[in-house]
Parts: sequence; structure tokens; C-alpha cells
Amino acid sequence: MTTLFANRALLPSGWVDNLRLEIENGRIATLVPDSRPNGAEASVDTLLPALSNLHSHAFQRAMAGMSEYRAAGRDSFWTWRELMYRFTARLTPDQIEAIAALVYMEMQEAGYAAAGEFHYLHHQPGGAPYARLAETSDRIMAAASETGIGLTHLPVLYSYAGVGEKPLEAGQARFGNDVSRFCALVDQTQESLANLPADCRIGIAPHSLRATSPRDLAEVLAAQGTGPIHIHIAEQPKEVAEVQAGLGARPVEWLLANAPVDAGWCLIHATHMTDAETRAVAASGAVAGLCPVTEANLGDGPFNGPAYLDAKGIFGVGSDSNVLISLTEELRMLEYSQRLRDLSRNVLVDGAGSVGAQIYLGAAKGGAQALGRAAGRIETGLLADIVAINSQDPALCALPPDQLLDGLVFAAKDHVVTDVWSAGRHQVRGGRHVARDRILQRYRKALSSLLDSL
Repeated sequence: MTTLFANRALLPSGWVDNLRLEIENGRIATLVPDSRPNGAEASVDTLLPALSNLHSHAFQRAMAGMSEYRAAGRDSFWTWRELMYRFTARLTPDQIEAIAALVYMEMQEAGYAAAGEFHYLHHQPGGAPYARLAETSDRIMAAASETGIGLTHLPVLYSYAGVGEKPLEAGQARFGNDVSRFCALVDQTQESLANLPADCRIGIAPHSLRATSPRDLAEVLAAQGTGPIHIHIAEQPKEVAEVQAGLGARPVEWLLANAPVDAGWCLIHATHMTDAETRAVAASGAVAGLCPVTEANLGDGPFNGPAYLDAKGIFGVGSDSNVLISLTEELRMLEYSQRLRDLSRNVLVDGAGSVGAQIYLGAAKGGAQALGRAAGRIETGLLADIVAINSQDPALCALPPDQLLDGLVFAAKDHVVTDVWSAGRHQVRGGRHVARDRILQRYRKALSSLLDSL
């Protein structure tokens, strides 16, 4: 049993003072407001439910800053992708593990308790499988074990270069599997899951309608579709046009008509949707997986937020390319993208009320659902995915409790995070991850060897 005390905490019923919270076997066992800190192992200022980062390509963190130089002609997502392919060509399993550990440490220091790793870098340079198919997935799991983050690992089925079963390009060779080999890989990751805490789990990620086929998608869902299912869906207009030309319908429209999309699904980059598609995704119960910082960095365009909230849609956020890992920046970019498009203010709120609370608590709910975690609220029986912030920081000290989430989302930096528990594992203390020094040392060594090889 772990006991902690908070000066204030946000429960589903609202704010309470002087909360004594007990954690047992990774879950919240008791909540006693108006208590005293007697015997508490940790005392914090303000306690909130922690978010899950629902979409990460960990290895891309090491590319941050490398793609911000404009060459002749128009830059786009597709030119960025070519750089990413060249970058991945030399990554070793040791480097993948070191980069992932840094990413998960930075996520926890930013206030995330869990991560969904959308992992498609499976094979050796050139495309030959490793002796163990799940070699790089094992490295992702090792990084999760070292950092203590709650992991939902999502091996990616990536079979084609485009709609119509176009052969993979040279830069995609490390990603490729047919359905049979992919299922064998997933089975191996399930074996490796035994080395992680009980809150971690395995899902699957058909990469996109471009990188799979209707036949393969149906086959993999029948074989492996029992956990969370994530898919890239409508990130770019070019992608929408390609799918519409090849499959006869826009990607969201096609998926909803041809797959059993429900609350177990997460549609990543549900960006370019019609109003009808927006309402249909909301009605399905699936999570819209939004990555506002990456979507801005890549020029993807803004999400159809007001219509989605009006339809009671569920959403969460992720850091995707990890060009910047910041919970506060991710949430404020989500709202600011709507303001810039609509020439308005306080857009992402259902009716009247606090925009910060709507975004923060909505993302907590949706992220937990997307990763299959019983979390997202401070409530007995749920996983102890919780974060403490310092309400005395200059960005927050003038605000009453009912405005703290507005201050956190729109005025604060991530350094207001003091402590993070991932399923009860106290991994961030005093703003620093408990393994920070070791993780940074390994990362710098890995990057030095990587850059020497480029």
C-alpha cells in the first residue's frame, strides 16, 4: 500500500481539499477528502488524473529539428516522409531502445502516465527480418520497463506503398510484413508482455488504408482484433484522394462501412472529414486520435473540432513524431488551431464553461480508452495514473481551483508537473524522472554512434 496526500485534487465530482489517497497493486484503493497527511509517503500540492499519450513513433524523436530547412520547391508531409525514410535506414536495435527510453522519460516529465507506441520499424536495414521477428518491439518494451511508463504496444501492419497493393518502396523495406508474418510478430510481442507490469498491453495497428488492403485488413482483424486497434485515417488531402480513387470512398467513409469500428478503435489524424463523417465517427464510439503539434509541424490542417464535440465525440492526444514532447503545448495547440481557422475564441467547449477543463478531461478520458487503460479519472478501482502540479507556480498562483485547468492548458509550461505515477509507479519526483541521468547518458551515446554512421 502506497499513501499520498494532496492539498487539493480533482475527482469526478469536483475539487476536494486535503485528499488522502491509497494505492494498492497499481490501483486507487481509497480516497479520503478532508484528511491529514499522517504517514503519507508523498505530499503534493494539486493532484489531477494523468493523460495517456495515445500516439507515438518513438524513433522519430531523434530527428527533431532535422527537417526544418526548406529546399527548393514546396515542402510538404511527403517530402518530410522521404527524410524520415533515410533516417530510419541505419537505426540499430540498441539505438531504438535508447531513443524510446528518452521519449518515455520526457513524456512522464511532461505529465503523461502512459503511451501508445505505433511501432512499424520492424526489420533490419534492407528489410530482412531479425532472427527474432519482435526484436525491435522487445526494445520498445525494454524502454517502457526502464522508465516505468504504462505501455500499450501497437505493432503495425504495413504491407504496401499505396492503395491497390503497390509494392513497398526501398525506404519502407524495414516496415513490411504480410498478414501471416505480422501475426507471428504479434504473438511474439504477447510473449514479451510477461516482462512488463500488468497494466501494459498489446494492440494492433493496421497502418492506414494506403498500406494495407481490404482483404488483409479483414484477415488481420479476424486473427488479432481483440485489443485496441489504431489506424492512420485521413491525415492529408492527398491521402483522402488516393483512397477515394482506389476504394471508391473517402477513408473514414470506407472504414466505417467496411470494418467493425467501435469503442476499441482509435482513428489517428481524423483530420480531413466531412461533417457527415465527423458525426459518424462520434456515433461509433471510436476515439479521434489527435496530434496537434505534429499536425501543425507537418502542415496537415486542423481537426473538425466544434462539430465533433457537438456530436459528443471522444478524443485524445498524442505526440506522434515527438518533434516536441509537451502535454501543455499539445492541448493548447489543439484549441489554438481551431481559433486560427474560425477567427474565434474558446472554441472547443460543449456549450458554456471552461475550455481548459473540457480539453484536459476530455483528453484524459479518450486517451485512456484508446490505450485500453482503466484510467482517466481519480476514482477507486481505477489505475493510479495521476499527476501532481504546483499551483504556486507564477503561471497558476493567481487562479482559483476552478480555473487551474485553464491556466495549465493556456498559460503554464510542463515544469509545473512535480510528480507522476504510472499505475502507482512513482516515476517523476520533484519534476525529474527517477532514471533521468542514466537514460540521458545512453541516449547521447546512441545518437553519437548514429550520427557517425550517417
